[in-house]
Amino acid sequence: MLGRFEEAWDVCKEMENSGIRKDVATYNALLGGYGKQRMYDEVREVFKEMKEACISPNLLTYSTLIDVYSKGGLYEEAMEIFREFEKAGLKADVVLYTALIDTMCKNGLVESAVTLLDEMTKEGIRPNVVTYNSIIDAFGLSAITQHVVDDAGEASEFQVKSSSSSVVQEATESRVTDREDDRIIKIFGKLAAEKASQENNCGRQELLCILGVFQKMRELEIKPNVVTFSSILNACSRCDSFEDASILLEELQLFDNQVYGVAHGLLMGYRENVWVQAQSLFDEVKLMDFSTASAFYNALTDMLWHYGQKRGALLVVLEGKRRQVWENVWSDSCLDLHLMSSGAARAMVHAWLLNIRSIVFDGHKLPKLLSILTGWGKHSKVVGHSALRRAVEALLTSMGAPFQLARCNLGRFISRGSVVAAWLRESGTLKVLVLHDDRTPPENVRVDQVSNLQMLPL
Repeated sequence: MLGRFEEAWDVCKEMENSGIRKDVATYNALLGGYGKQRMYDEVREVFKEMKEACISPNLLTYSTLIDVYSKGGLYEEAMEIFREFEKAGLKADVVLYTALIDTMCKNGLVESAVTLLDEMTKEGIRPNVVTYNSIIDAFGLSAITQHVVDDAGEASEFQVKSSSSSVVQEATESRVTDREDDRIIKIFGKLAAEKASQENNCGRQELLCILGVFQKMRELEIKPNVVTFSSILNACSRCDSFEDASILLEELQLFDNQVYGVAHGLLMGYRENVWVQAQSLFDEVKLMDFSTASAFYNALTDMLWHYGQKRGALLVVLEGKRRQVWENVWSDSCLDLHLMSSGAARAMVHAWLLNIRSIVFDGHKLPKLLSILTGWGKHSKVVGHSALRRAVEALLTSMGAPFQLARCNLGRFISRGSVVAAWLRESGTLKVLVLHDDRTPPENVRVDQVSNLQMLPL
């Protein structure tokens, strides 16, 4: 990815040396490219150069900058760009609204995002599937009560409605009466001051709200994509109970019966009955780009692991490894988990340790040093606080696995091969490595009783 961007930058330089001026489309591409690489100083320089060259920023320029700065946590910069956008007198489009909604959702301000979604539709701007994916993916990560800073610097409070009917419309019945652009400025100000709070669970009120969002998608005939399905599966993992997750999962059936059948079948323990259909689904997912495919595997595995279907989670990650969903995930000496979700990573640890156990019992020596990479939390909201590292560390400790954090790398667990081999030969080790499902189906269940599976294009 970085190599391709550098090639694009070289082409821009060649254009410049040939006397061809960069236009607004070229600048927008550079801003987006630098933003994806988190090269924020370069983003500022390119935007400055753009204005010095008398190239007027357009709507996509502002949308790109707001998205780039927001994803990097640079909310003051995002706020200044939004102010500049207002002064330019441009009218917001679906791209800008989606960037704002995504920012709010990723910071737990789901109610504000839903309110903005309603304002967007009132302005005659049709949301797209990306807009809805941001909202769906945020459920379970938001605070139930939000505080919006008013002109006096105090907080006005509004509660999420608990009715499942007309949820999206009810979300607009707030006591906050400021103009929409002023409210957006205040939200950016609050994010910059780090006053937004988050809770990692999906309560009943949020469940009702997300059902309302699904209803709105169907009313507008917005076709979901595989990212939508991943977002729904992620939301299931954050539900308060298995019953709530089941209600949410039922929505998948209204969108895509095949995805629902596979997810529901694996969750209920019907592996043998649905695995053929699962293989067909995985064939379709394999056609997606790398990040989309890995996100789907991560979401599905997380849901299975969260609700105790650990054998099912293991089979899914092994299928993902076989299909190279995660590139270079393991070798005999190293397991790289940094692109995996918590559930997927823990299932993969079991798979990898079982694999090197077979190497040991086949009479082969292990490499001198074994490593498990998780990342140390460079891109976490609190730098250094890697949720994945903590989850893997807890798993290794519970197993009694002889891995320790490397002194020079807090995102790497290491152990000598001879020590791991000795541990794998212990009589009780196999028992802690083999995974089981908490839920098993009746023996006489037929495949047509699991779900009416149909092949639908993703």
